[in-house]
Amino acid sequence: MPEVIAPDGLNKFQRYRASKRRQGMKLLRVWVPDPAAPNFAVEARRQAALLRGAPEECEALDFIENAADFEDWTP
Repeated sequence: MPEVIAPDGLNKFQRYRASKRRQGMKLLRVWVPDPAAPNFAVEARRQAALLRGAPEECEALDFIENAADFEDWTP
């Protein structure tokens, strides 16, 4: 399928990214663990066991709960 270029010389992805930049947003690409990887579940369980009962676990869970309850956020 040919790429469609508008009169402004930008394709739809470039216009979308420019629009987001004008809104104060920044494109961020991140490499994350693949849950389909063979050792993912084993490593996730290992790391969870290390945290179980640790103060850092409670702190992280409290943060996630508070973030999830944030009512003033609007997209």
